[in-house]
Amino acid sequence: MVTSPIFRQFASQAEIDAQYNAGAAVPDSAERLRRHAELSAEARARLRCMRGIAYGATLAETLDVFPAERPDAPVFVFIHGGYWRRFAAADYHLVALGLVPLGITTVAVDYALCPQVTIDEIVRQCRAAVAWTLGRIGEHGGDPTRVAVGGHSAGGHLSAMCLGTHWDEDYGLGRDPLAAAVLVSGIYDIEPLRYSYLQPSIQIDDGIVRRNSPMFDVRPCSTPVLVTWGADESAEFARQSTGFHDAWQAAGNRSELLSQAAANHFSAVDGFADPESALCRWLAGKLRATA
Repeated sequence: MVTSPIFRQFASQAEIDAQYNAGAAVPDSAERLRRHAELSAEARARLRCMRGIAYGATLAETLDVFPAERPDAPVFVFIHGGYWRRFAAADYHLVALGLVPLGITTVAVDYALCPQVTIDEIVRQCRAAVAWTLGRIGEHGGDPTRVAVGGHSAGGHLSAMCLGTHWDEDYGLGRDPLAAAVLVSGIYDIEPLRYSYLQPSIQIDDGIVRRNSPMFDVRPCSTPVLVTWGADESAEFARQSTGFHDAWQAAGNRSELLSQAAANHFSAVDGFADPESALCRWLAGKLRATA
């Protein structure tokens, strides 16, 4: 008996889970998350930080700002991952360790989590956080004309959704107000997750898939993008990244691909904690940052 695929070539949930359950795929994932927590605590101890700034009306809509010690600093807005259902901005404060020393003000975004809210609502919140940054970061020494966005895993997805925003029509901002984007191990076609272990938590349907799969809804945009993932990640994570890169370029946009050698889904984000890393140096170049 031949089994029909449920998505692409995958015949079962187990096959899809093997591609997308990053925690199960990385034997020391718990240790890596513990290290992320340590680095984030180090960032809070070493760097000036303003926490819990409201960017929206709900209690979940807050962000944390690590200001660079210079006026009119460029800005990076980081959106954490966790498959839209776990983690918080504080778990990834480590990104400030690599960026603030380069003179880049770092903003870490919190948002409500599934299943309390839908992915539609999370996208709305993250767009509101970016809009707040573009409009208000000057109050914290940032330059609103040099704001980049980026994120890891689900945060990469949410950052890509921000790139697809009609900022002029929906927020009264410039058409392409973002100076750069760094997308790390993102999910840009969310349909396979409907058939995965995640579905009870994220509860996606046809409409959510259609509205929130940025690989298939790319608009012309002047923002340069770095699309990166770990070379040790699954074939599906590689497909997600290369597929979005191809779609971004097919729309006439600029993007670069970076497969990080010897990196897995968790370590692919670690470069943000190192000012000398490829991630930080690429971003600093696009933002014209000077330490």
